Amino acid sequence: MEFFCGLDVSMDETAICVVDDQGTTHLQVTAVTDPEAIRTALEPFLPRLRRVGHEAGALSPWFHPELLKLGLPAVCLETQHVRAALSAQRNKTDAADALGLAHIVRTGWFRRAHIKTEACYRMRLLLTHRRNLKRKFLDLENAIRHSLKAFGIRLSKVGRGGFAQAVREAVARDALTSELMEAMLNARAALWKEYCRLHELVVKFVAGHELCRRFLQIPGVGPVAALSFVTGIDDPSRFRRSRDVAACFGLTSRRWQSGSSIDVQGRISKAGDPDVRRALYEAASALLTRFKRKDKVKTWGLAIAKRSCHRKACVAVARKLAVIMHAMWVDGTVYVGNPAASEKDVAARTSAKDRKLLGAHA
Repeated sequence: MEFFCGLDVSMDETAICVVDDQGTTHLQVTAVTDPEAIRTALEPFLPRLRRVGHEAGALSPWFHPELLKLGLPAVCLETQHVRAALSAQRNKTDAADALGLAHIVRTGWFRRAHIKTEACYRMRLLLTHRRNLKRKFLDLENAIRHSLKAFGIRLSKVGRGGFAQAVREAVARDALTSELMEAMLNARAALWKEYCRLHELVVKFVAGHELCRRFLQIPGVGPVAALSFVTGIDDPSRFRRSRDVAACFGLTSRRWQSGSSIDVQGRISKAGDPDVRRALYEAASALLTRFKRKDKVKTWGLAIAKRSCHRKACVAVARKLAVIMHAMWVDGTVYVGNPAASEKDVAARTSAKDRKLLGAHA
């Protein structure tokens, strides 16, 4: 007889359920969310414990490796798949979810979620907080612009560099408003300073990372896009084919087919990491609109834009970039967008981009 365990993990307590290969429940308890405590609760079943399943969540990067270190056959389950499987339950409780997870790992009807390495999570944290600071900065700036409209002051043509001075001049005659805007401008300046600090860390890391520097050879791909893709993939071997990467990041179309009368090809699924998808889309847009030289991917994308629209072309090019970057990672090759260009021209363009990157963080 083999046993299967489901763990419904929360911040403080974890519901534990153990079933056998026939589906009979042998244990239902609650333990502190600590790998050692969970192992102690499962100790009677360890010799024949085949799988310990838990849903992917905020604690998974710490929780899953700790379970493996203790010798437990832990499996991290993909969240969307688990939600669909448990939706048939009439009542939702922690104990019922643990029982459902135990049955999922018993039947084998589950999809594993990839747990990235600790170093990868650190880089993701850098990108996440850089993005958060920029969003808060823009929120403050937009709040200032919006509040001044009540007095008929419109700052639509003011750039970022002269924004603070323009606001101070506009409210100089009103003491109260001037004091309020000064506080907002100081907070804005502090956010911008810390954002630049994190952005410099991103550039510095990319400058010293060989793979990211190879990705920078692709027109439109900058330090943020390169690092986002590397940390989003973490392990390229988990994809059997390079074209599977685009589906992982939600850049492929949904399909709804039933019988002979219904077959709908929808918009992109938007599954997976939204930061990577956004970075690839921005890189594709830059390639189509800002890169002025000849490039095969650009020519292909512009043909799509001509017969469809710019947004669809950007999605298609982003999907193509994901495939190309994964293939470059696996094969160790470099990007050559224009086969007619000489090796000297490609090397000169790459060298110029490297100098620009290194000079940015020097």
